[in-house]
Amino acid sequence: MTITYFPDMVLFSQELRFSQGGSSEGVVVVTHLSPESNMQTQIEIPLVPDNSHLEVINVVLHNSSTKAHVMQRKYSEWFSSRFGYEVILVYIGSHLRPVLGNLSPNAPMLEKDTSTTWLSTLTNYVPFLGSSRVGNMDSITFADVAPYLVVTEKSLEDVSSRLPEGEDMDITKFRPNIVLAGSANAYDEDFWGGLQISPMADTLDEKKSVYMDLTQNCARCASINWDYETGRVTAGESGTVLKKLMNDRRVDKGTKYSPIFGRYGFLQNAMRECSIAVGDTVEVSKINAARTTFSKSIECLPWMKLALNFGTDWPGLGN
Repeated sequence: MTITYFPDMVLFSQELRFSQGGSSEGVVVVTHLSPESNMQTQIEIPLVPDNSHLEVINVVLHNSSTKAHVMQRKYSEWFSSRFGYEVILVYIGSHLRPVLGNLSPNAPMLEKDTSTTWLSTLTNYVPFLGSSRVGNMDSITFADVAPYLVVTEKSLEDVSSRLPEGEDMDITKFRPNIVLAGSANAYDEDFWGGLQISPMADTLDEKKSVYMDLTQNCARCASINWDYETGRVTAGESGTVLKKLMNDRRVDKGTKYSPIFGRYGFLQNAMRECSIAVGDTVEVSKINAARTTFSKSIECLPWMKLALNFGTDWPGLGN
């Protein structure tokens, strides 16, 4: 399920809560807002559930296949009662999905970049839990198509400028994990190929810089038109943001029918355990000579084609 086709998913919000025992004892608190009664209900789901006795099924998200554990019935029943139709909640556990096309920083034929620098400030972020590698390629959990999505406040301002005076675009509808301030121009990030995120001065002794590759553009769909309080298209011109961006933001030849907003990111190989925080300094470490072009397939990865086309079990794909 994705918001594009199931807009009532926007009525669910999530919060991570951790105990002193760390992530293994944390919970995901899911809150559902009923548009009819305007009442909220909640359920707590263990962040790392015991999956030793859970059924394993195949799951496909954006044509990327994996295996997942079916959570206890009480969780699926809670979600089903809110959606109004039967759904199943699954837990990916140690399984991973392959990153498809040329999204992975290790994919062949990525555009060459020209190194340069530019400084910004991280203003918001959401932590990502769980990514690894399949062969020479990056892999992900149930994130959309990449573990990170980077956007800038300057580009958000441009979107807001297309709306009536006094009406601002809700950044939540773009669903980024990292929001940066300080860009000189809207959509400068279209050309960014890498970031270095450095800790604030008072935390230098505790944290190391984080290095991130920005590989491809984020093509937008009708989900940016949804109202997060009703689960339907937003009333007024805010419900036509996708159409407004169609005029000049279809800048990726690989997704020529969709406007672009944001860049997909992957931690570099040695950065699997790290942390970032609001207020960290961000340096644009690579700037591409031209915008990247998204490709759904890569001809020189026959093993991945086999896994996708024939459902073959491969190490790291959940077998």
